Amino acid sequence: MSNLKSKFYITTSIAYANAAPHIGYALEVVQADALARYHKLQKEDVFFLSGTDENGMKIKKTAGEREIDAQSFVNQNSVKFEKLLKSLNISNNDFIKTTDKVRHHPAAQKIWQKLVESGDIYKDSYDGYYCVGCEAYLTEKDLIDGKCQNHQKKPEKIKEENYFFKLSKYSDQILKKIKNGEFEIVPESRKNEILNVIKDGLRDVSFSRPKSVLDWGVPVPEDEDQTMYVWCDALTNYISALGYGCHPESVKGSLFQKYWPADIHVIGKDILRFHAAIWPAMLFSAGLSLPKKLFVHGFITSDGQKISKSLGNVIDPIEVAEKYGVNALRYYLLKEIPSGGDGDFSFTRFEEVYKSDLQNGLGNLTSRALTLSEKYFDSKVPNVNIEKTGQTETYFKNNKNRIFNSAKSELKKIWELIEDSINKFKLDKALGIIVSFGDIKKENINGVVPKLNNYIDYSGPWRLIKEDREKTAIVVYNLLESLRQIAWMIRPFLPETSDKIFTQLFIDKKEREIELQKTLKEAQNWGGLKSGTKIKKGEIMFPRLN
Repeated sequence: MSNLKSKFYITTSIAYANAAPHIGYALEVVQADALARYHKLQKEDVFFLSGTDENGMKIKKTAGEREIDAQSFVNQNSVKFEKLLKSLNISNNDFIKTTDKVRHHPAAQKIWQKLVESGDIYKDSYDGYYCVGCEAYLTEKDLIDGKCQNHQKKPEKIKEENYFFKLSKYSDQILKKIKNGEFEIVPESRKNEILNVIKDGLRDVSFSRPKSVLDWGVPVPEDEDQTMYVWCDALTNYISALGYGCHPESVKGSLFQKYWPADIHVIGKDILRFHAAIWPAMLFSAGLSLPKKLFVHGFITSDGQKISKSLGNVIDPIEVAEKYGVNALRYYLLKEIPSGGDGDFSFTRFEEVYKSDLQNGLGNLTSRALTLSEKYFDSKVPNVNIEKTGQTETYFKNNKNRIFNSAKSELKKIWELIEDSINKFKLDKALGIIVSFGDIKKENINGVVPKLNNYIDYSGPWRLIKEDREKTAIVVYNLLESLRQIAWMIRPFLPETSDKIFTQLFIDKKEREIELQKTLKEAQNWGGLKSGTKIKKGEIMFPRLN
């Protein structure tokens, strides 16, 4: 029988496969991965989905410009997104493609039929604006100086007969679900943004385009002259990957029964309206449950400038990971970019953070603690009375800067802050209180890593060993046990670094496996590192930059 407590279904948005992945999408998948890994550590049954959106006018147009057929074009780019996920050590269970005619097309057509059965699809003429870049129909209110706000280009003026979806029918129901918290949107600013949109009244939206204009996409059921509009098609990926439309008793169908509704969709702010208005309306119409939460992240600039090919400041996340290490990139994205807000990527700042927080902080602490064990205790965890450990204030009595009074109680507080921060989707704060130097979001919280480095400086085990071996053993034990807990703390964020620390703390593979089988609550208990455990200092985790 499974000992998993409950299911947790998390998704990223599906990346548009008209270009290579950028740093903004790397932010999204890393944030989602941290949440997925955290829930796995809670022993929940996690299903984590990502994928690529491969249909639509923009794909067809770009492929034509490059003189390549659309399928070959999206195949080339989809591979790049899968490579990004692998490069960033993303733990997704599945990767869905909207050109998948076996899994995705049948599900998209199935939900279309459900909307028809609900009386929510009708045919009408559309006369208005269409932005190819957004893959969206725009109104006069959406334009600034006659241009799309996102792409700064004039949209196309089109007039054609399409199928429409009765989005307006569901305004009150969506509004109610958001207000009462059943459909939660984080952060609050994004919730207020969509509430203002809905209060003005949602308008029916075009859900198809003539095949003569767009022949690249999912065909509309029972009308070969129309192609399904990209958002109706794309949003369905969250259930097509689970086998929606398959028989419930089949392997694919059972996934939908098991994991839907999604516990959280992680998306960018530019697609909030589609996920907070169109998607829930589609689900209402189809008689399906709504996702529980939307976590909306912001945009990344580069040295304060908007990232664009014309400015030559496009950042390739794979190149950054290859140069500095995947965990260095994950750390920067998770800690330096405000969760739920906009942030900036600067190589100058990146290297500053790398040196202070990772190289001189976490890497230095790991090396110092293990060196002390090797030098004074024969590469073993010191033989101590666990009841005498955990208290560190003895060595700070004459120090005005005493900031780490008790390893035992301080780590308990840190754990509480981490869990509270993650549950509130403040991933930057959660990681910062473990590793960072200085204030964390102006709350005067110093990270546990710099506190422990100070503990080494103030206790001076190289001096203490000459006077009192027992006290020195307690100091070194406190450091190693704190390091074990830090390895658990950073595990959702920096899994590779966590593994490296565990490998050094537990040379015996069986002992390491036993440690990693612990629940997160068990891992927090002081004294998890047993006296006599063999350790071995490994290679430098964060090498000096050239």
